[in-house]
Amino acid sequence: MTKKRIYLNAFDMNCAGHQSPGLWTHPDDQSSTYKDAEYWTHLAKVLEKGRFDAIFLADVLGTYDVYQGSRNAAVRQGAQVPVNDPAFVVPIMAQVTKHLGFGLTASTSYEHPYLFARRISTLDHLTKGRIGWNIVTSYLNSAARNLGLDQQINHDNRYDIADEYLDVVYKLWEASWEDDAVVVDKEKGIYADPEKVHDIHHDGEFYKVPGAHLCEPSPQRTPVIFQAGASPKGTKFAAKHAELVFVGSTSMERTKNTVTAFREEAVKAGRKADEIKILTLITPIVGATQEEAEAKYLDYKNHASYEGSLALFGGWTGVDMDGVDPQEKIQFVKNDAIQSTLKSMADFTVEEVAEFIGVGGMGPVVVGSPEQVADSLEEWIDVTGVDGFNIAYAVTPGTFEEFVDYVIPILQERGLVRKEYEEGTFRKNLFGSDYLPDHHHGRQYRKRLFPVASV
Repeated sequence: MTKKRIYLNAFDMNCAGHQSPGLWTHPDDQSSTYKDAEYWTHLAKVLEKGRFDAIFLADVLGTYDVYQGSRNAAVRQGAQVPVNDPAFVVPIMAQVTKHLGFGLTASTSYEHPYLFARRISTLDHLTKGRIGWNIVTSYLNSAARNLGLDQQINHDNRYDIADEYLDVVYKLWEASWEDDAVVVDKEKGIYADPEKVHDIHHDGEFYKVPGAHLCEPSPQRTPVIFQAGASPKGTKFAAKHAELVFVGSTSMERTKNTVTAFREEAVKAGRKADEIKILTLITPIVGATQEEAEAKYLDYKNHASYEGSLALFGGWTGVDMDGVDPQEKIQFVKNDAIQSTLKSMADFTVEEVAEFIGVGGMGPVVVGSPEQVADSLEEWIDVTGVDGFNIAYAVTPGTFEEFVDYVIPILQERGLVRKEYEEGTFRKNLFGSDYLPDHHHGRQYRKRLFPVASV
């Protein structure tokens, strides 16, 4: 069994029934209270008690309207709609915790990098350096249409735009303000030295940003970089930029292949093979005994929504399963949705896909006693080579509470999960340093400061 540290994120979304469609109907589930600050403060306290590295906040900017050519199924079943902005719950959770990190999902497709850079710097200041950014390029046509496009941008082109987007925000975060630009000298009446604040002069294919960053340097400057794309284009993008990668897969074998591809791509990008930490999606169902856990799992499955599952599948993959024989197998068809998700579920029947998604969404479920769940997590790491897990819920906050109360102490005793946090920023807790490593692409902009434009 493994003896390396297990990285742990909680996986949630500012909506009801994130990854398990229909489970909001379960009497123990409180996900419909996502609108209340108390839901988020309680969850944050639970996760910090369990020494989780972060809460990973998913997001979408459109509705799941591929299934039956309508959003009705998603709306009816609460399949990631209604959904609120995830950024606003971060300061709420930060107020009741000291160490928990926050992985915020935000798209490079629909928000200008100049504005986004300020938003992230603000959050990094407010959380004292505990913000991370999950970079997505957005996969829903419904989002594209409501944000002024006829349809979403081509899959690979979205990554080309994202690559330049990263260059812009790196320049703003890393190179616009020197470390000692802010002096707050009350006697001389100087807040910051203008000679140490630099325009970035970015003039690219997709963006023109001539000026300086609006914010003074935050504790991490650049947030911890998450990335979740596992297509060939997404893998290359992650190898260049990501510090943590999130993958969802249906089996250990598929996950192992994905991990191997990421490691090889990291080396090609001039990084160490294990430098990028890879986390996979797992939903734990914990009972006092195996029998109790299996009974709980069966109970959850009885609340899962077939319609909600196919609504999520349609949104993720761009494939409408309406009217398809439940026993027909899924075929991979390249399109502009999430290619890796469709590929991972190829050869499943429609019925199997709906059942798989029903509890756990895009990832597998582990069912058992606390010891058995801990054993399963170790096995996943040993077999696949992942570094940790995005823990999703079947019911919330119960799934998280049970995992923290019963599984975490076992993992801690085995030396796999830390008993105490390090002091400092999110990145320092993860990697031992506040800033991107010097060899990282984004940190290269620190090596040359841009000249101040004449005024």
